[in-house]
Amino acid sequence: MKHPKIPLAQTVVQLCKAKNIQHIVLSPGSRNAPLTIGFTHDPFFKCYSIVDERCAAFFAMGIAQQIQEPVAVVCTSGSALLNYYPAVAEAFFSNIPLVVLSADRPKHLIGIGDGQTINQEDVYKNHILYSANLKQDIDEVNKLEASEKAKYLDLQKSVQDFNEEEINKAINISVSEKGPVHINIPFNEPLYDIVEALVVKPTVTPLSTKETITEDLSTFINLWNTAKRKLVLVGVNQPNTVEQQYLDVLAQDESVLVLTETTSNIHNKRFIPGIDKLIAALNTEELELLKPEILLTFGGLVVSKKIKKFLRDCNLKQHWHIGEQHANDTFFALNKVFKMSVNAFFSQFLFQTNTVESDYNSFWLTAFNSRRKKHEAYLKTIPFSDFKAFEVLLNTLPSNSQLQVGNSSTIRYTQLFDLKTSIEVFCNRGTSGIDGSTSTAIGAATASKLQTTFITGDLSFLYDSNAFWNNYIPNNFRVIVVNNAGGGIFRILPGHKNTLNYDTYFETKHNLTAKQLCAMYGFEYRTASNELELVSGLDQFYIEGTKPKLLEIFTPSELNDETLLKYFAQIK
Repeated sequence: MKHPKIPLAQTVVQLCKAKNIQHIVLSPGSRNAPLTIGFTHDPFFKCYSIVDERCAAFFAMGIAQQIQEPVAVVCTSGSALLNYYPAVAEAFFSNIPLVVLSADRPKHLIGIGDGQTINQEDVYKNHILYSANLKQDIDEVNKLEASEKAKYLDLQKSVQDFNEEEINKAINISVSEKGPVHINIPFNEPLYDIVEALVVKPTVTPLSTKETITEDLSTFINLWNTAKRKLVLVGVNQPNTVEQQYLDVLAQDESVLVLTETTSNIHNKRFIPGIDKLIAALNTEELELLKPEILLTFGGLVVSKKIKKFLRDCNLKQHWHIGEQHANDTFFALNKVFKMSVNAFFSQFLFQTNTVESDYNSFWLTAFNSRRKKHEAYLKTIPFSDFKAFEVLLNTLPSNSQLQVGNSSTIRYTQLFDLKTSIEVFCNRGTSGIDGSTSTAIGAATASKLQTTFITGDLSFLYDSNAFWNNYIPNNFRVIVVNNAGGGIFRILPGHKNTLNYDTYFETKHNLTAKQLCAMYGFEYRTASNELELVSGLDQFYIEGTKPKLLEIFTPSELNDETLLKYFAQIK
């Protein structure tokens, strides 16, 4: 088997292999050639070649999102690794394991005006779990006199030991703490030399065994057992991670109200999955009745701005969070973090609690069911718009499939509908950016066994259109672009609409479509401009074909904001 000649490159490749990092996303370059040679000549690795580094990093993140194991991205020196930064930040806030392997120039070529060179060490310092800045191998040892050779061999051994320790540490942190790490790797030329045998056998440092965390829960159990209004709020959650038996116990307690979002990926008939649908219609007195004595949260970030405002205004006395990663004090009242998995906590906690007599759950479940009826009634009255399009789309998604959702208005519309419980839902809510949603969805589709549908807005789609520039898109991948000719969400927010300044700099009106992109990248392209066209177009859309498909839905931008704002007034 062929290997790069440079010992440092061999070390990185071998340790990735030992740590079971199989998926390697490479972007073409020269300085990273030793790594590319090492990864692509070893059949253990599944390698992907994606030119655009921003797309490559989000693509890798989509794979890692699905397999919940580290995926490596490999780039050349210079601005290449800066293009990884949006995905690094998203992985950081979304707890997704990503290993950035950036090739660098030797120290003596940095800061002297050499080409394709920036200050790469610690470049992600505010959004990274660990930065490993490796040392360059000692060159030309074999050309030295015997008296000098021993000294340099000792020095090379210290370099090798340091590098092995740093690589082991970085990858172990990515695995155990679920997040991105950066390994910066200096290579001197020549970069393309190949050898048939390895010259290094790096030491593998195993992951530390996690201790089972137990703590005295008696104080919290007593508080729980006396509270008549307990609110459980669930943010982003990986599908099939929380045992249903614990969720069912929560649902049976009349003093517990569970609020979820589409990205929570948990279900029970007594949970409320549409937060905004419930609380947007409440007056001051009703909000006071909803105010909890205890707020218990788990999962990642929450989409709903309305629940954030409500809970921040509540002056909460007890906010507890369950989770092994960083806990956010989103509601300015966090006073207890249970640093363990959700299943571990509930296994210790729930069966020591008592059911408390209360109407908290039944009252709000009745109110929510009333909202559901008003929701259905309102949808029957509205013209074709974003809202109507989402109703049709979300009701026709295939069962047992995966839904990837773009950010901004797309994820917020999605929150207003009840989805089939067999659908797994994902969205880049770590930074809530539009920059890599398409690439993430494509990466996820390559790693998932489920058919993947990606719903996005026009600006997000156009922003990440280079996502299609790869050879790995499955034929069953489906893209739905809701094209309202601009940033429609800005029409919902406060602002001076319908002015040239607003249209140009906020809503960013345009006349672009996805048609030419689909032709260039080999997608089957369809359009819909009214409800009838949309319904008929979806008939054949999900049927397996010989290429991926894209459906572009054109909606009237001047009606979308009015239709949505009236909705919240109508369901009061």
